Amino acid sequence: MATEEGSESGSPLDEVMDDIRRELVQRVAATDRDANRDIYDALENE
Repeated sequence: MATEEGSESGSPLDEVMDDIRRELVQRVAATDRDANRDIYDALENE
């Protein structure tokens, strides 16, 4: 059975994968901010 990868832009799977990637990036950024809170606070107060 042949697949048609890349032939359809904006497929439901692509949208779901984009949402998952966006959520992962946000979680990693939030974790990084929490782990390095003192550095972020020092930079903010400069």
